[in-house]
Amino acid sequence: MIDAYWLEWGNLLLRWLHVIVAIAWIGSSFYFVFLDNNLIAPQSPEAKAKGLSGEMWAVHGGGFYNPQKYMVAPKQKIDSKLHWFYWESYSTFLSGFALFTLLYLYNASTFLIDKSVFDWTPPVAITTALSFLVVFWFIYDVVCRTFGFKKNGEMIVGGIMMVVIVFASWLACQLFAGRAAFLLIGAMMATAMSANVFFWIIPGQRKVVAAMKAGIELDPEELAMYGKRGKQRSVHNTYFTLPVIFTMLSNHYSFLYTNDNRWIILVLMMIAGALIRQFFVQRHGYHHGRAKNPVGYAIVGVVVIFVVIAILKPAPSTQAAATASQEPVAYIKVNEVFQSRCIACHGAQIQLKNVRLDSPESVKKHAALVYQQVVVTRQMPMNNSTGITEKERLLIKNWYQNGAPTQ
Repeated sequence: MIDAYWLEWGNLLLRWLHVIVAIAWIGSSFYFVFLDNNLIAPQSPEAKAKGLSGEMWAVHGGGFYNPQKYMVAPKQKIDSKLHWFYWESYSTFLSGFALFTLLYLYNASTFLIDKSVFDWTPPVAITTALSFLVVFWFIYDVVCRTFGFKKNGEMIVGGIMMVVIVFASWLACQLFAGRAAFLLIGAMMATAMSANVFFWIIPGQRKVVAAMKAGIELDPEELAMYGKRGKQRSVHNTYFTLPVIFTMLSNHYSFLYTNDNRWIILVLMMIAGALIRQFFVQRHGYHHGRAKNPVGYAIVGVVVIFVVIAILKPAPSTQAAATASQEPVAYIKVNEVFQSRCIACHGAQIQLKNVRLDSPESVKKHAALVYQQVVVTRQMPMNNSTGITEKERLLIKNWYQNGAPTQ
């Protein structure tokens, strides 16, 4: 078993890498959506003769830029280095999967399984979690290829995948710990995003570039299909982005994934993210007179978020709970809770997060963190694996609010 200290360092470094490459991928995705929606059809005969479908002028960092787009492939030879936008996607997937493996799969009994939700063995839970990633991609890909280019194809694809995502969210919340369920749904969609790049977008582009270099003229319909399919999957990726980011951030906020109706919360927040993303996508076209005012999408998305906030608002504390905080709690009492609920992961043998709670000195040092994790965020014990009770959480709260004595 990996030492807890090295496990934490691996977790930190992988998370850091994952965030960095994800920023690069999402940033390039957002930029190209902006670019596509701001390109203006060229008017000059020279530009049309080159095969340009759109261009724009921009200023940034003291310089002027003139991005130009060719719908299929430029008619003239590319005489500079051709940059491929794929390392951002692959690096995000690989670092994310490595982090998911290290934190959730390697520690499945702690992070993936909540026996109060569904009691099963780590190997079966791990296999099921991985199947979410594979099965979702298979369903999504088949739906896109079957309906994507038919009449009203995108509406059909969107409707079917909405049903699939809602069902997957419900199922994940019935099988896995809440925190893992939220993350798994995000990982499921993120896997499809990266698979779009790996299986369709880049291979299509490579065939076009190879034909250009060899001087071969591809069939116009074949060329158009490469462009249409790549564009389709790229657009889908941009709508997945905000829901995926929400699921990745949600594991820091236990009030989301510990709610009894957490799958509904998850679905509503993902819908809000997709609606807000639609606003940003369409607003560029609106400014050029090519689309309707998209502010309605933003308004509905924000309303959905406020509805969730209202749903999750905790009930007012009872007077008894409010006055209970005034009662002092002796260290001997709270130490009994630490010994029965916390020492397994924060004692002499194991110190997850480099936290020990097996002596008065170490308890005093980490008192604020204990209060935050056990009482405020309620993230500890993880998935309540040691069965801490509400009475014991209240005991820790009273102990901390009365000075956290260790004598």
